[in-house]
Amino acid sequence: MVRLGFIIGFIALLGMLLSGLAAYRAHDQELTVNRIALSRAIDVSASLVQDRLTERELLARVASGLFHSPTVTKADMLKPLRASIYAFKTDFVVTGWIARLQPNDLQQARAELQGAGFPNPDIRSFNDSPLDPAVPTGPIDVLMDVEPRNNQTERFPGRAYNGQPMLDAMLQQALQTRQPAASAPLPLLRPDGHIGVVLATPVLQEISGQLLGFITFSYELAPLMLTNDDMSLFSIALRNPVSSATELVIDANDRVVARPQAGAAEDVSSAPPPVVRTVTFGGRDWQLAYYAKTNPEQRALELAAVVAAIGFALTAIICGLFGYIAYNNVRMSREIRMRIGFEHRLTAVIDELNHRVKNILAVIQSIVTRTMRHGADIDVARDLLIGRIHAMSNVVSLLSESRWQGVPLKGLFEARAIPNADRIAVSGPDISVSARAAQSLSLLFFELASHTDEGLSLVGKHPHVVAQWSVEGDPRDAMFHFRWEEFNTSAATRRADSEFGVILLDRVAPEALGGTAKRYFTDVSYVYELVAPMATVVDLTERDRTDRLSAPVRRVK
Repeated sequence: MVRLGFIIGFIALLGMLLSGLAAYRAHDQELTVNRIALSRAIDVSASLVQDRLTERELLARVASGLFHSPTVTKADMLKPLRASIYAFKTDFVVTGWIARLQPNDLQQARAELQGAGFPNPDIRSFNDSPLDPAVPTGPIDVLMDVEPRNNQTERFPGRAYNGQPMLDAMLQQALQTRQPAASAPLPLLRPDGHIGVVLATPVLQEISGQLLGFITFSYELAPLMLTNDDMSLFSIALRNPVSSATELVIDANDRVVARPQAGAAEDVSSAPPPVVRTVTFGGRDWQLAYYAKTNPEQRALELAAVVAAIGFALTAIICGLFGYIAYNNVRMSREIRMRIGFEHRLTAVIDELNHRVKNILAVIQSIVTRTMRHGADIDVARDLLIGRIHAMSNVVSLLSESRWQGVPLKGLFEARAIPNADRIAVSGPDISVSARAAQSLSLLFFELASHTDEGLSLVGKHPHVVAQWSVEGDPRDAMFHFRWEEFNTSAATRRADSEFGVILLDRVAPEALGGTAKRYFTDVSYVYELVAPMATVVDLTERDRTDRLSAPVRRVK
């Protein structure tokens, strides 16, 4: 009996030791996995926020760079930029032109605002109180134009922002640094409006470097920095730059509100401390505080308790105990491998995205360099540049809609993609071209279509254009044949192709598709023909790779 008790005691002691060891291992692994997953998710979120902010600074820089010695008192300065601003498809609330005026310019500015149809053309202070023209002795920053124009925004032109606590400080910072500057969070459009930030970029005289004014973009703070979903592991708060004791969060009504700096949980003492990441925007450092929605330590302790309870309950069954420990270790190892595999896949997706973005930026850089060459007419070059970039933007939109798995070829002939689409008769089989081929073909079609409105044809009318393509040959060696023909035109009536157009038509597009091209005049028409292998036009290898990257992650069982 004593011996049996000793054996039972030894088995019980061994079971408790093994149960304790299993509980400790489960606690350690669960805690490690949760912390790795949380840290990775926070880094990805902070990186996305920084990319979003960088895009908006780039928009401000591009917008300010499109100004060429403007007349600061004009009230329609944003009109030439409207197409360029909307081509970026950013979520700004309102953009404005703030001109730096001298006191003797106020009467002319008022006349401009009145002529532009704004309801209150008087030059006034930022709170709409009257501004005595004799009082200012130095430069005055006056809002002269807004975009979009609606019942809310049309009330703002004519306001002088000198003395406004946040906006005046933002303008002074932009003036001193000659770089985009962001304001502190403030209500937009009205005192009880959504909280947002304003980004101002100085516009300088090209030769003298004298400050002419500022381009401003206002953004809602919630989609800019605090976006998150219900399935994420954390909630985001922005440390309030105005008050160090508060932070800004999104409430249940999707509005940004201020609260004292504290943990997301009600019991602050048991909540884990937030993870702080710093992003830069408009010459400011913004601190994002990430609060874990669940306490990793508590979850790990709960799992450890469960493992220990099961171990104690199965002490009498040694095999069952060892089987449970082995199963638990295998399950956790698979979970770690699955999460590591997810991280590797996420890295591959990011690398693929970076590769495609670099390719697009390289194409845009080439377009800008060729279009804005020395000696080119600036107005014509600007229209061509905007049109070519818009064609690229349309391709990216179509690729995004199809998850980068191809674009219908007929979609590249839509009115939003190329000019004069209504005069082009399109025919050909329904095929989807690859992302690389779509980028080359979109620029090719834009370059061809942009010549169809250059004067009248031989019969006194605009040329009639026929665009047709076909696929010929064995499926494995099929060839893509494209033919563009403008009827009732000749070398004498049709404007010669530009230097950029010649390079694109004769070399860039054919080489990108691995084919050949030729252009010539017949007795009654201008013809451009392109022949390329279907393997490069469709590029199934690229489509399969994109399909694998976009496939949902399957949980390892």
